[in-house]
Amino acid sequence: MRELYGSVEPMVGLADSAFDLPDRLAAKADPALIAGDERHFAAIADSLERSIAELTERLDAARRAPGGTGQEAMDRDLEIHRLTARLRALRRFGLDLCLGRMVPADTGEPVYVGRLGVTDSTGRRLLLDWRSPLAEPFFGATHANPMGLTSRRRYRWTGGRITDYWDEVFTDDVAGHAALDDQSAFIASLAGNRSARMRDVLGTIQADQDAIIRAGSRGALVVDGGPGTGKTVVALHRTAYLLHSDPRLGHRRGGVLFVGPHEPYLSYVADVLPSLGEEGVLTCTLRDLVAEGATATVEADPDVAALKSSAGLVQAVEAAVRFYEEPPTRGMTVATDWSDIRLTAADWAQAFDAPDPGTPHNEAREVIWEELLDILVDKHDDSAPADMLRRSLLRNRELRAAFHRAWPLLEAADVVGDLWSVPAYLRRCAPWLAPEDVRLLGRADAHAWTVSDLPLLDAARQRLGDPEAAREQRRRDAAVAAERERRATVIDDLLEAEYDNEGAMILLKGRDLQDALVDGGPAPRTELDRLAGPFAHIVVDEAQELTDAEWQMLLGRCPSRSFTIVGDRAQARHGFTESWRERLERAGLDRVTMAALTVNYRTPSEVMAAAEPVIRAVLPDANVPTSIRSSGIPVGQGSVAELDAVLDAWLAAHDEGIACVIGDPAFRARPRVRSLTPELSKGLEFDLVVLVDPEAFGDGIAGTVDRYVAMTRATQRLVILRSGVETGVAGGLAGGLESGLAGG
Repeated sequence: MRELYGSVEPMVGLADSAFDLPDRLAAKADPALIAGDERHFAAIADSLERSIAELTERLDAARRAPGGTGQEAMDRDLEIHRLTARLRALRRFGLDLCLGRMVPADTGEPVYVGRLGVTDSTGRRLLLDWRSPLAEPFFGATHANPMGLTSRRRYRWTGGRITDYWDEVFTDDVAGHAALDDQSAFIASLAGNRSARMRDVLGTIQADQDAIIRAGSRGALVVDGGPGTGKTVVALHRTAYLLHSDPRLGHRRGGVLFVGPHEPYLSYVADVLPSLGEEGVLTCTLRDLVAEGATATVEADPDVAALKSSAGLVQAVEAAVRFYEEPPTRGMTVATDWSDIRLTAADWAQAFDAPDPGTPHNEAREVIWEELLDILVDKHDDSAPADMLRRSLLRNRELRAAFHRAWPLLEAADVVGDLWSVPAYLRRCAPWLAPEDVRLLGRADAHAWTVSDLPLLDAARQRLGDPEAAREQRRRDAAVAAERERRATVIDDLLEAEYDNEGAMILLKGRDLQDALVDGGPAPRTELDRLAGPFAHIVVDEAQELTDAEWQMLLGRCPSRSFTIVGDRAQARHGFTESWRERLERAGLDRVTMAALTVNYRTPSEVMAAAEPVIRAVLPDANVPTSIRSSGIPVGQGSVAELDAVLDAWLAAHDEGIACVIGDPAFRARPRVRSLTPELSKGLEFDLVVLVDPEAFGDGIAGTVDRYVAMTRATQRLVILRSGVETGVAGGLAGGLESGLAGG
């Protein structure tokens, strides 16, 4: 008993108990069960108070410190960010940093696991960071593989106090105690009410999920799992784990980009990574990667969408840009104030070869222009000073016009728009297209962007680069050089002064110090630039929807090809007949590892029993997960006319939780009731789902997947309403819902 429950000495260290167990769990309040926890929480409270005071002092000192320049300024900012994030986490959680405890068989002493690592003033470990390898048994131990543990305890925190806990024992020598209701009570807790934000689930991560979270980051890891298996949980917690545990993925080395399917999803998960201590992760949708994504519409013609989904058409952008990078085949005579200079076709070719391979088109312009000027200056005789000759060439309008024609400044929108509006240009850049395909891709308004255009716009922007970047850097370099020259003059004057200030002034002769006085760092990046990468690792949720063309948008941002790819082939609206490996290898990922999630923790078995036949009718091999809990409430059936009555009854019976109406565009959201399309409900979950006229979603694969996805969003209750059905079916659904729903 001592190994599991600890000592039964009186509680000390806390003015109030950390436990606030309801009367029905009075047996769990026995001091024999919780006294050891109370003492440990008192030590944690003291340590947190000390840590917050120390961090506050260090943060104030860092903010008061001189800003510095270059790397020094960056290091200071990173330290301020690190201190701020940890201080915010400690203040946000308090004692509920603690997730639970485990008792190793070899020591018999409880080890407490938390969101962060915490030690006392003597260095004694009070909380083990959940991402530490030593914490792995807390999540991964099972009765089949206890991983060296005799027991494990998980806490449920509400308002900063423990309102329930569950003990699991991995040996046979303890049984029959009030706390040993681990499976039934824990599984029941999974049905707790949802809200507009994903609830905290770190303390309930299961062994199958934890194994994937802790997997290595090399190559692409595919996490395939059906509804309710915790794919999103895995994706988010794996992000936090990798940033903490893999030094190759730190923010200074590119960091992690997290890509979600749509904006409602990003809002739903917005609190999760900050709650795990990671506030620097960039999150976005594919639309966010391209400026035109905010207003892009869905491609109306599925045949056009299919053509644009291929990686081949994205690669046509390279040919489209190279069309403007062919050197002139005819020479020209350039007049100067002294004499004429012959600029030959070979000279043009030499200048065009000057940029380093991979230099974006628009950024290469400045390099080529400088090379042209150098060639012309070198070809002139010595009758004029080089700087004066250079200024003369810069004023030559004919030379500038010829250069602008030979290597024009290009905009991504114009390059892609020309593909859709100039058939001959499209045929040249994509010669494999059939004449009918070229005709299909043509459109009157070349800039009427659709979602299918975004990969091409992104490829064009990456290939072209920022037209102002090179100019801005040249202006900045010139300003830095001028400032360095000015300061050098001041330093020379100071060094000539009569006094030496005990020799300190002689230090100004050092080049390092002179350079330190000038800020030559890069200009600040915009948010769109930040999303351009490169990133050390990219996490993609609902990845089954990405086309080959959309994968190119992400591959270009992750040279290491280190990905976490989360999805479900059965939830692909446009079909997914290949294997994950085939799809990803075709897109360009050659190191693919598979992992599967097969246990449904979210959806009641009653709902899955109704949803499974829907998807198997079109995808017999769908990865339909097995639900581990039952709500005891059958799927409701009724008339669309009963919609308001269904919602009113549910709201009256439930003070908390959130419902969603899916499939009724006319329904307007109300407090605790959302209204979404099936596509925008993907990745989300609701206590009650009311599905309106699901047959109207369509007969094809997209319609079937939409029905399956919508049905499996429910965590407690699913109601299906149809037009033309008489009110009162299924036992008077609207009138008798209150009692039936109360059990949900």
